[in-house]
Amino acid sequence: MLISLSEIMSTKGKVERISAPIEMESIDYQGVTYKFSHKGPVNLTITNLGNRVVLIEGKADISLAMFCGRCLKDLEYPMKIDFSKEIDFNLTAEERAEGLDETNYIVGYSLDVDILIYDEILIGFPMRLLCSEDCKGLCKKCGTNLNEKTCDCDTTEYDPRMSVIRDIFNNFKEV
Repeated sequence: MLISLSEIMSTKGKVERISAPIEMESIDYQGVTYKFSHKGPVNLTITNLGNRVVLIEGKADISLAMFCGRCLKDLEYPMKIDFSKEIDFNLTAEERAEGLDETNYIVGYSLDVDILIYDEILIGFPMRLLCSEDCKGLCKKCGTNLNEKTCDCDTTEYDPRMSVIRDIFNNFKEV
């Protein structure tokens, strides 16, 4: 959703409150698509601070359908998004880039709510999500979910540096 900031910028001290829907249906991150299981509206407060500077504050509650990093069980990850951005329209795009001010959600004098929310989701995105702290994961041999049942696979892991010595002992066993 695009919100025009031109009218807000015309009057110093003007405050506008907007409830904007999130129009995107999913998030693509590192080659994986995560769908929204819940997405509330973004409650924005846009304030003209004067001298072509605008303050954008917002809150949103969303939930993403994700999966456990060990056992691949489906999970719902709730996120509370809360942000405050100050946009100086006196700066050029090059000056913003030099100051590391990533304002890709500003297009001309319009605010793209979906890009802003996408950026905020990426900031709060978990490195790894687990269904529980003691999740056992999947068996490396047969793929059984070890939280639900056990398997009879040999899970002994040998140090690969010792493989030569292990071969010597296996080849020269006494009968």
